[in-house]
Amino acid sequence: MLKKNDIGPQAYRDAMSHFAGHVHVVTTDGPAGKRGATVIAACSVSDTPPTILVCLNRENPKNEPFVKNGRFALNTLASHQEPLSVGFSGITGLPVEERFALGEWDVISTGAPTLKGALAVFDCELIDTKDLATHRVLFGKVTGLRMGDNLRPLIYHARGYHVLESGAAAFTEKE
Repeated sequence: MLKKNDIGPQAYRDAMSHFAGHVHVVTTDGPAGKRGATVIAACSVSDTPPTILVCLNRENPKNEPFVKNGRFALNTLASHQEPLSVGFSGITGLPVEERFALGEWDVISTGAPTLKGALAVFDCELIDTKDLATHRVLFGKVTGLRMGDNLRPLIYHARGYHVLESGAAAFTEKE
């Protein structure tokens, strides 16, 4: 018989730190204001119609513009864009305009800021949300798409940034 154990929040976070994830900056702009945040929890839902999901901390009231604006862009970062990731993570305390000053932005279809030079940009209309525990899952129909140069992606693993190397090498510590 399998034994169940209590799984506390810290043990769960420690185990989740072993997941390697691609680093993104999710952005929005509109009547509810401009906002951007660094996220790892984002993925494809479907290719017909093209749909992605992004998970955001719903306990942070600064994330409300994503829902109220009804649009967002998922900007997939390359290895050289680590400073942008750090700036949008919230740990630096940078105000919104200073965060956006870290990159060069334009718009594609929805009006959400899209990062020039990102590996990929998925510009989305918000089609649904789902609140679960501490997070809100945003589902977006992709209405605009841009693919950048095929650069090395920025990866987050074991609470640190890494670069995914091509070929047989795994990923290496970002310096």
